[in-house]
Amino acid sequence: MRLGEFLQTRRSQLQPEDLGIPDYGERRRVQGLRREELASLAGVSVSYYTRLEQGQSLNASPQVLDAIARALRLEEAERLHLQNLARSSATGSVRGRRPAPERVTEATGQLLEALVHVPAIVTGRRSDVLAWNRLGHALFAGHLDPGTPDRPAQRPNMARLVFLDAHTRDLYADWPAKARAVVGNLRLVAGRHPDDTALHALVGELSAKSADFASMWADHRVTACAVATYEMRHPLVGPLTVTQQTLSPGQDPDQGQSIVVATTEADSPARTTLALLAQVTPQHDPARPGVRAASG
Repeated sequence: MRLGEFLQTRRSQLQPEDLGIPDYGERRRVQGLRREELASLAGVSVSYYTRLEQGQSLNASPQVLDAIARALRLEEAERLHLQNLARSSATGSVRGRRPAPERVTEATGQLLEALVHVPAIVTGRRSDVLAWNRLGHALFAGHLDPGTPDRPAQRPNMARLVFLDAHTRDLYADWPAKARAVVGNLRLVAGRHPDDTALHALVGELSAKSADFASMWADHRVTACAVATYEMRHPLVGPLTVTQQTLSPGQDPDQGQSIVVATTEADSPARTTLALLAQVTPQHDPARPGVRAASG
């Protein structure tokens, strides 16, 4: 029913007046659009759309899904998410066995080494930290043991840190914006990999332990956040504004591994602050900074 839940939630978030639908002063019994209104906007029958929401129609064509996406005013990432949900519903995907620990490729490790002057971390499909360089550890998780990515069972997870770790929560001046980006990305990954048991376990854990996460997850927002600017409040060097960019190395996109880097504007106070952080951060493994964590 993930497809039905997504459709119902997004339909409830649309206001009729925003779409030019008159209400004639009547009292509406549902929040957002009615099924018949959404079906009319998408150009499909009410009965067909109802079956789709209820999980009774598993063969929606790409054209129909695109029409529904337009009616729901979905962005591109959300449209692709809708297609992924429909595909998994049609194939009857079930949760498979727990996947093996992820490993950083040699090429990604070399790229991480090259980014010695920029904070960088390698994250896996579920936002586990697979490796980080010295500055990446110092900026994002300096309160943690720098060797934890070496140990698959103890690897930090960025989603857990954002929602369950007080240090990371205080790190972001606009924590809700960062939190929404994390949830939106997890939604996107869940749509692509409906049989990922480790991902389902992570979502269940965060939903149980964080009311904020549970609320944001129920909102069904999908975000492909490749670039975002955040004001950070680092406990050692103070405030700095960074642009976090998510880079996807040239490998199998299904692996879902990414390199997250934090850059600052040239000649800015943030650039000076980042340089100070580099000075006060101890060296861990100068030969292969952070890449040793890739071998897990």
